[in-house]
Amino acid sequence: MKSWRVWPQSLAGRTALVLLLALTAVQAAGLTIHALDRVDLQRFAQAREISARAISAWRTVNLAPADRRAQMLAELELPQGLDATLDGRPIARLDQPPIPPPIARMLRLDLLGSGPPRFRPREVLTSWGERSPVFFVSLRLPSGEWLNLRISLPPPRPWHSETFLIAFFAMTLAAGLLINWAVRRLTRPVRLLAEAAERLGRDVNAPPMPERGPTEVAKAAHAFNTMAERIRRFVGDRTQMLAAIGHDLRTPITRLRLRAEFMDDDEQRRKMLADLDEMEAMVAATLAFARDDSAGEPTVALDLAALCRTVLDEAADARPDLADAIGYKGPERLVVQARPVALKRALANLVGNALLYGGAARLVLTAPEAPGGEPVRLAVEDEGPGIPVDQLEAVFQPFRRLEASRNRETGGTGLGLPIARNIFRAHGGDVVLRNREAGGLVALATLPG
Repeated sequence: MKSWRVWPQSLAGRTALVLLLALTAVQAAGLTIHALDRVDLQRFAQAREISARAISAWRTVNLAPADRRAQMLAELELPQGLDATLDGRPIARLDQPPIPPPIARMLRLDLLGSGPPRFRPREVLTSWGERSPVFFVSLRLPSGEWLNLRISLPPPRPWHSETFLIAFFAMTLAAGLLINWAVRRLTRPVRLLAEAAERLGRDVNAPPMPERGPTEVAKAAHAFNTMAERIRRFVGDRTQMLAAIGHDLRTPITRLRLRAEFMDDDEQRRKMLADLDEMEAMVAATLAFARDDSAGEPTVALDLAALCRTVLDEAADARPDLADAIGYKGPERLVVQARPVALKRALANLVGNALLYGGAARLVLTAPEAPGGEPVRLAVEDEGPGIPVDQLEAVFQPFRRLEASRNRETGGTGLGLPIARNIFRAHGGDVVLRNREAGGLVALATLPG
């Protein structure tokens, strides 16, 4: 089970995530500043409203006859959250926390500065109640009575409307989609360059990259195409050189074969002809490895399970003494895109090596759990002595053999494994060797699913 990763693996994903986080942080900071400013503005507006209502109640009570003050105060329309009463003592106490200076200052300035001195309150007290959103204002009348105001402040609303946060998330989502589209479009040349490099690794004659787009992209594509052309020239020159060497070697080999036929000593003639046959086989194998004829074969849909069984059947026919040690385990049918002739050659090399050095060849084919996900896996197991750990990779070098002799009866030319690896890698897979815990060797090959 794969663990979920927060940090994306692709360049486009990382860039998009960083930009989206930066945009979200900037928006959050801006909204926080806006909310704080709006709260301050609301507090100022509330203070102005409180001051205006207090002045209205004060003037009504101050101008009314003494016997009608309570009645007129009760008939006065006051907003919700504001209560006014006439009492013999103030409800705002000095031993309670005072109202914040801006509100208190505004009340004092408006009340003490409204009208002639005889209409001004003799004393103004302000304090918070036991609950912080409620505070009290006590105004002393000239007659000694107190006009007490109980004011409940509504909670501040930093957002303009209830749908403000919904709009914020909608804008963030829209910005995220735009960032994702822009980043993927900007990083598309990098993806195309990686795909072109992979195609070049599979096929040296892959078509060149289009040299268009921004200046940097066009220059990178031109440099890549130039490198690919140099690689093609190098491979072509090497192939031509080896082909010329192989052609020139065939002539002296043919002359030596004719001369060997006229030797009187039968034993020496047989040995010389065997050596000439081995030299000719080595030259042919070397040329085949250098040319890599499989790269020119078209890719088609083939049944890999059927191909594996065919290779094993042919190996059993060639080695009937080991037929019981040859087996297949896997699905009855598995279709992949591959080059049939080249893939059959690679499988035949792996099976042949297992039979030659391990005395058995059991091929296990494993299909991926989901199409287009994990690769197809092939394992060719034998029952031989295995290979030293430090030699598991070295045997893939051309002409590298652990068996020291050059006798074709005990080993080949040392090109079977390199050819198999080249073919699997040309398909987008690979092949490696591992020692089995139960003894023997296993060749693990992969192909794209």
